[in-house]
Amino acid sequence: MSINPVPSQNIRNVLGERLASCCFDPITGFFRDGFCHTGPYDLGQHTVCAQMTSEFLNFSQQVGNDLSTPLPEIGFDGLQPGDFWCICVTRWKEAYDAGVAPPIKLQACHERALDFISLEVLRNYAI
Repeated sequence: MSINPVPSQNIRNVLGERLASCCFDPITGFFRDGFCHTGPYDLGQHTVCAQMTSEFLNFSQQVGNDLSTPLPEIGFDGLQPGDFWCICVTRWKEAYDAGVAPPIKLQACHERALDFISLEVLRNYAI
C-alpha cells in the first residue's frame, strides 16, 4: 500500500498554530517526516508528540506495543527515555488514565488530538 502524501491543510497544532516538528532523530510520525501529521490511513491517530519515559515505555510494552525493542528489519532502533515520538492519542490517554502519561511537546501535537483529550489536560503535560 502506498501512503498518500500529507495534505497541505494538515498543519495545525492543538494551539491552532502551525504544527511544529516532533523529532528527526529518531525520525518519527506516521509519515516518517518528523511531524505528528495524520491522515485517513493513520488509524491509530499518531497525533501526540511525547517524550519517552521509562514508565511510559514499560506501560506501552505491557499493553501490547513494545517501543523499546529494536526491529532492524524495518529500520526501527527502539526508543529510549528522552526520545520524542509521535504516539497514538488513545495510547497517551490510556497512559494518562493509568497515571504514567509522558510529557509532551504541545506545539508538535496535531489538532486532531483534541478529538480525544482536552487542551487543559494536554497543557498540564507540556514541557
